[in-house]
Amino acid sequence: MIAYLDASALVKRYVAEAGSAEVNGLISEAEALGTAVISRAEVSAALAKAVQVKSVSKNAGTSALQAFTADWDNLIRLQLTEVLVARAAALAWEQGLRGYDAVHLATALFWHETLDEAVTVATYDRELWNSAKTSGLSVWPSAPP
Repeated sequence: MIAYLDASALVKRYVAEAGSAEVNGLISEAEALGTAVISRAEVSAALAKAVQVKSVSKNAGTSALQAFTADWDNLIRLQLTEVLVARAAALAWEQGLRGYDAVHLATALFWHETLDEAVTVATYDRELWNSAKTSGLSVWPSAPP
């Protein structure tokens, strides 16, 4: 399976929470793992927020960020272009998506079209999950989050 992970799925790899075990299983089963380059900022921000609201300790947050940074080079990092951002803008308008969700969807669709293979979008964001499914992509988990 080729898996595209958005930030909501990636964070579960580094912070123990509901869905973490399933994300780790998906990662171990996938032949290829990819994400948009914006995920680097999104995951870092989510980890910082977890520390700020004290859902994880400062030490745990720092360790999670270090682990994520170490793993970053192992992900296929899909670059953003003007054409991709324009597609994301159209998807945001057409499907009522938030900006970064539209970027993730546009990036996953681009990857799918470029590879000409199935790409499974892993997300814990309900709107992105629904839009990915509506757009003809495989979605994970199997039921909407």
